Amino acid sequence: MKNQWIEIVSIWVVVAFLTIVLVVQVLPTGQEVEATFGAILAGSIATVSLIQLFRAEPKGFVRRLIYVGGGSYLILAIATAYVLLRG
Repeated sequence: MKNQWIEIVSIWVVVAFLTIVLVVQVLPTGQEVEATFGAILAGSIATVSLIQLFRAEPKGFVRRLIYVGGGSYLILAIATAYVLLRG
């Protein structure tokens, strides 16, 4: 179970890092930053699925998927609120 939490938290850290980079750095094309948050969320879920594919250990997969997806969604929701309040 400890290895699963290391995997989950490491994905959350990557999601938080990418989110902070996108919020701080203004995109040169003028594209809204919130539009890229969906790609970050999809990437986090795809990462868990790829790890599952290579690991081939079905026990706990749904739990890892829910924790990673839920945590990533929470990080991105907080960032979206910050961006909307910042103006």
